[in-house]
Amino acid sequence: MWTRASGHEVPVADRFEWFTETVSTDVMPVAINTDRAGDFHAGVGAIELGALTVSTLEFSPVWSRRTPAHIRRGDPEQYQLALIQGNAMKACQLGRDSGLVVDGFIVTNTSAPLECDTDRDGGPIHAIVLQIPRSELPLRAGRADHLVARRLPRTGLGAVMADFLTSLRDNGPDCRSEELPALGRLALDLATAFLAEQLGTVGATPPEIRTRALLERAKVFIERNLGDPDLTPRAVADHHNISLRGLYALFRDEPEGVAALIRTRRLERCRADLARPELRALPVQMIAARWGLSNATVFGRAFRQAYGLSPGEYRRHALGSGSARVVEGSCTLRRPSPTGRA
Repeated sequence: MWTRASGHEVPVADRFEWFTETVSTDVMPVAINTDRAGDFHAGVGAIELGALTVSTLEFSPVWSRRTPAHIRRGDPEQYQLALIQGNAMKACQLGRDSGLVVDGFIVTNTSAPLECDTDRDGGPIHAIVLQIPRSELPLRAGRADHLVARRLPRTGLGAVMADFLTSLRDNGPDCRSEELPALGRLALDLATAFLAEQLGTVGATPPEIRTRALLERAKVFIERNLGDPDLTPRAVADHHNISLRGLYALFRDEPEGVAALIRTRRLERCRADLARPELRALPVQMIAARWGLSNATVFGRAFRQAYGLSPGEYRRHALGSGSARVVEGSCTLRRPSPTGRA
């Protein structure tokens, strides 16, 4: 279940105290200080994914300390993988200092004393925190401690992990309760593969976890390259250094094969653009070409088959009535804007 709370609903004079109490109660006991208590910005959200939890936090610059006394008062016995955005933040733990991190990851261990600080002259920090019980992480005991208080990059599997966490933040409210445990398993698989990659022990990661991580990387690559007319299963396979047969095997248990996924996501992008008033003057075929669909006849036939209307009819319905007939599935990951070949 997804829960959110906004500090803007709390009187300004009480906002910092509300944030401190919320974090100490819902995340872990910790002492927090700020020099902006008089105009503090804060928001907290959480979604439970079975044994794992994803917390979202937005807050003005602070500095915090978790002491042995705090640990005795409450220890969830977790590794916390935090994606830091907005302002910069750093962590000091187990004798290491991450330095200020922005647009990257920091790992911390709730069972060890911890000090955190932010760029106190900057704006709000945005953090998405994956809370992983140590008993659930399939890495050798203590191995993840080698990554604590180090800056982990948002590249490779880190980029996949960041996209996944951002998706959960943005689309969590739309997820059905029965979907959440599966998302938790995927989050654990991605986090395990990402941490193992950083440890240089990918080969020691269970094969099924490496497979699911590769599948997610392939999906992200497809999403980012939908506008490329040369995006084909072969291009996806070549980019990931696997055979075409291996790529098909990767998607064997998915609802759609790789070619069908590319087609579906392109049609969904076209449908979204056709409903945008600011694109009203853009010809239908130009929108299709924008998402890699250059054949007008094939596009029109596929669109009607998927949505029951021609592209032109759909646009008139969407823009004429102010809302389009929606054909949606269940909870989906965030769809990043195409940025060229990843």
